[in-house]
Amino acid sequence: MSNVSEMVDSADQAKDELVANLRRVISDAEDLLAATAGDADSKIAELRARARKNLAVARDKLADADAALRAQARRAMNATDDYVHDNPWSSIGAAAAIGMLVGVLLGRR
Repeated sequence: MSNVSEMVDSADQAKDELVANLRRVISDAEDLLAATAGDADSKIAELRARARKNLAVARDKLADADAALRAQARRAMNATDDYVHDNPWSSIGAAAAIGMLVGVLLGRR
């Protein structure tokens, strides 16, 4: 069952990296908006207003997606934990079979 835990950890790490990258993009866009704040051109002001609105929407959706992914990962881990507790011998057998398969594959090298 450590394989499931490793897969969940790997997916969680990839998600965290994606969220961090998106936050950096949002932060950079906000910095760009602040840098052009002194521009009086009406088109730039209109674009700045639209960009602020879109950034707010993106920030909200990112927070919602983050919460949903965390909840989904938590449900998957709980379901796995429940299965292992309800079927310990099946879980041990599956883990042993996977361990033997990995051992055979590594032994061939």
